[in-house]
Amino acid sequence: MSDNPSEDISSLLVAWKDGDDEALKRLMSVVYPEMRKIARLHLARRSANQTLESAALANEAYLKLIRAKGIECKNRAHFFALCAQIIRRILVDHARNQGRVKRGGGAVQVTLDEGLLPTSATGVDMLALDDALASLSVIDPRKSRVVELRFFGGLSVEESAEVLKVSPETVMRDWKMAKAWLFRELTGKQAS
Repeated sequence: MSDNPSEDISSLLVAWKDGDDEALKRLMSVVYPEMRKIARLHLARRSANQTLESAALANEAYLKLIRAKGIECKNRAHFFALCAQIIRRILVDHARNQGRVKRGGGAVQVTLDEGLLPTSATGVDMLALDDALASLSVIDPRKSRVVELRFFGGLSVEESAEVLKVSPETVMRDWKMAKAWLFRELTGKQAS
């Protein structure tokens, strides 16, 4: 492996796409710490009584990646964009399962204080957030994707721009508009 982690990730992604299962294992050893960090950020937003842990979230994402075949990721940003989708699905599935266990009263709550909403909004239901993002994707798919990349994937503005093939300024505009839209959807109030 070279000293440049981006080159390592890119070459491992190509090898994985070409069917090298060992490449995925090597890839995960490079990116797993970042996935754990993203998982910890997400899980820090949830209420204290939730049972999902960062290692479990990162491991489940890893298992889903292992099962996936023929996925093409051009670089680190594209790989983490894929991880963002996987993490979102895992969190939503976990929220649904928790709700089933507690018959509606146990919806997974997350805080959206990581700059997602203009004001701190604690206790937002993960399922409500997923529904709001699904609604936003009907209205404006790119804005929904920006939220997924930044909030669920932990991608920077520049990485998000690279994945979406737009300028960083466009990502910032979309991010700002999406935050205001989500705030209104999730709280019923206008953003200040």
